[in-house]
Amino acid sequence: MGLFKKNPFGHILFLKKWLIRIFGVLTHRRYRGFNELQIEGSEIIKNLPDTNVLFVSNHQTYFADVVAMFHVFNASLSGRVDSIKNVGYIWQPKLNIYYVAAKETMQAGLLTRIMAYGGAITVERTWREKGKEIHRNVNPQDSENIADALKDGWVITFPQGTTKPFKPIRKGTAHIIKNHKPIVIPIVIDGFRRSFDKKGLRIKKRGILQSFQIKEPLEIDYENESIEEIVEKLEYAIEQHSSFSKVIPAEALNTMEELNKKREY
Repeated sequence: MGLFKKNPFGHILFLKKWLIRIFGVLTHRRYRGFNELQIEGSEIIKNLPDTNVLFVSNHQTYFADVVAMFHVFNASLSGRVDSIKNVGYIWQPKLNIYYVAAKETMQAGLLTRIMAYGGAITVERTWREKGKEIHRNVNPQDSENIADALKDGWVITFPQGTTKPFKPIRKGTAHIIKNHKPIVIPIVIDGFRRSFDKKGLRIKKRGILQSFQIKEPLEIDYENESIEEIVEKLEYAIEQHSSFSKVIPAEALNTMEELNKKREY
């Protein structure tokens, strides 16, 4: 790898590699030490192609979720089985992993701008900005950037666009799937909301068992399934369909909602 080789977004890969190494070492104990990350399905990661893979997941914190994915993916590629034991796997990270994030979130401060260099594809929210409801058309450049990232490697997205549970899936993810036909890998996480603050930067509670389930690729008929059918398939795959909320007591859901309001910033 040339010292100044860049990815399609102009990021110098040498700098990106060192950024991932540093953040990997600094964050490792958040998932194996202070808390314990229980992984299921890592063998799926090893069998994926190098490009055009889309990971879809439920969302619990702004940053801890995606950082955990960087750990799990790189550990799996280096031969760990459902484990992130020994952080040495981060020394040669996969550099073509990207994640979709709100532009206003990634531009909120110096730390988030540095983290964005590690692989963020920033998009403008079409429904909310600075805590207020808005209505804005999708920026075509955002869609092009996601398409470029899929051509170059793997993309992580949180199709609900919020950390609140059981919110609707945004149709934009279904359009990306239908247009670019990626392999779609669902991920279901839990325990992150209890472990960290809403941003996912501060450890809120220790000794939490965090779960990270990687599922088999979704079977999608790209040509014939409608956007609505793909959306519903995603809702079930990441266990955020409204039917899943029925197994959680209403009181528990209300408590989760109140905690989310208190964590707003």
